[in-house]
Amino acid sequence: MGAHEIRVRLGGVSRQRAYQISSRADFPKPVADLAQGKVWLAEDVEAWMKVHRRDLDED
Repeated sequence: MGAHEIRVRLGGVSRQRAYQISSRADFPKPVADLAQGKVWLAEDVEAWMKVHRRDLDED
């Protein structure tokens, strides 16, 4: 899952907001850092969202 997919999955947040979220210490670490950007395992991001989605709405 790339940054664009994360933005979509988080409800269409801005690039800046997606960067803020993916930079959090508790966000899953990317499995690769390619020329096009970082890549995360979809299951890691989905599991993280299940735990933290309410927290994000309050930020």
